[in-house]
Amino acid sequence: MSLKITETTMAVVLDGKTIATATRTPTGWQVTTWPTPLDRNGAITALTLAELTITHGKDDPCVIDLREELAGG
Repeated sequence: MSLKITETTMAVVLDGKTIATATRTPTGWQVTTWPTPLDRNGAITALTLAELTITHGKDDPCVIDLREELAGG
């Protein structure tokens, strides 16, 4: 996995394929795999979550914890 971060975009790449992106907007970071805008740290977490979901599965304890953290609970 690689995480590419600039001032206005972020992308997570797995095996040469971009699996999720984030774009900076006036209301925060919009991540392709998350329904609501996030702050910068949340966007990085959401991109990590996208990668972990693919590599470990949606029922992995780390995936579940990160999803709950992003959801605010």
